[in-house]
Amino acid sequence: MTTRAVRRYAGYRYPAEVIASAVWLYFRFPLSLRMIEEMLAARGILVSHEAVRQRSLKLGRDIADQLRRRAPQRGDKWHLDEVGLSIAGKKQYLWRPVNRDGFVLDLLEQSRRDAKAAKRLLRKLLKKQGRAPRVLVTDKLKSYAAAKRTIMPGVEHRQHKGLNNRAENSHQLTRRRERQMKRFKSPCQVQRFLSIHDPISNLFHLRRDRRPASDYRTARAQAFATWAQVVAVPLAAA
Repeated sequence: MTTRAVRRYAGYRYPAEVIASAVWLYFRFPLSLRMIEEMLAARGILVSHEAVRQRSLKLGRDIADQLRRRAPQRGDKWHLDEVGLSIAGKKQYLWRPVNRDGFVLDLLEQSRRDAKAAKRLLRKLLKKQGRAPRVLVTDKLKSYAAAKRTIMPGVEHRQHKGLNNRAENSHQLTRRRERQMKRFKSPCQVQRFLSIHDPISNLFHLRRDRRPASDYRTARAQAFATWAQVVAVPLAAA
């Protein structure tokens, strides 16, 4: 293990392999914490669901940050969409931009979906991506057009419901987790959880359409190899 990895797992009574596996299960699949507790117990690993939650959130942030730094440039065509969430009885909106292949570029939870909220999203995107897109694709929400005119005046903007399916489909994973977690409890929980979940989901976002099975298995092996490097755990153990 590297020095950084030794510090990451220091102080825990469980081996690094167990911790890395728990983090991977929690953020990779729509499983409840108690399901993960039972899956580990079936392998003779006795750990509480609360310990899984705490370790996953604490270590997941560092893992997600490393995955973001390793991620390649995601192209110059951005699809933007927002989805409504009911949190503690109040309406909130999750803004999520993706590229043409469905990779999540960022996310931002906000209480509104007006032009001010859209501007905040675009500024954050420009800061994270380091460049403006060639094309911006959205639905017909007027907030996008107003924000684009101010933040990205020279960028081509396409507004059409059918063109934005990639961004809308990206919300499906969030809906599954929302159901599994019996709804999100607070806006902070949404931002914290999904900011870890999305980079891990991106790593294993392996498109199977029109590609031979051998190519898919190669891509999957590469994703597992990257994961093993980031968590500093041998591939067979992860």
